[in-house]
Amino acid sequence: MEEDYATITIDGRKLTKHIAANPAPLGLIAFGLTTVLLNFHNAGFYPLNSMILAMGLAYGGTAQIIASAMEYKNGNTFATVAFGSYGLFWYSFVILLILPKMGLAAAPDVASLTAYLFMWGVFTAVMFIGTLKISRGLQAIFGTLAILFFLLALGEITGNATITLIAGYEGILTGLIATYVGLAEVINETHGKDFLPI
Repeated sequence: MEEDYATITIDGRKLTKHIAANPAPLGLIAFGLTTVLLNFHNAGFYPLNSMILAMGLAYGGTAQIIASAMEYKNGNTFATVAFGSYGLFWYSFVILLILPKMGLAAAPDVASLTAYLFMWGVFTAVMFIGTLKISRGLQAIFGTLAILFFLLALGEITGNATITLIAGYEGILTGLIATYVGLAEVINETHGKDFLPI
């Protein structure tokens, strides 16, 4: 399609350059939907099952890794690190659950799982600082996600089911915000204007 290309001039020569699609909506929606479905479990709506694991590998994990690779080609360091890291988070989360079931490793104890969640919270809090130069939508995603990781770590270390339940609802909010921002980017680009605020 003609709109996928732009003509640029370099040293007096006219060149045709391919315009890449914006991969951020793919990554945001993959993260958002998978996060909502996992946190329905944390909020007590259903047990942890293969649906969550499949979403973690196929959509939350793989789609974000693809988005990360595309953002790398676009020269976007923040998005490369964010999508790559959270895509691989989903892989690590699923592997963490299935290795013990396969008899290949011991299940994580309270201390190690707390450390896992806490370090993801620290990483997310630092990434939140990066969003202060980007957009309110990303600030909302990373701010609520940092809170989610810290709540999950606190629920794990204390064994307090109420904290984990609160984390579940907070995680649903996080996922919905990410899904909204991703879909808003799609709608805004399609309409060629800021149709939905982000």
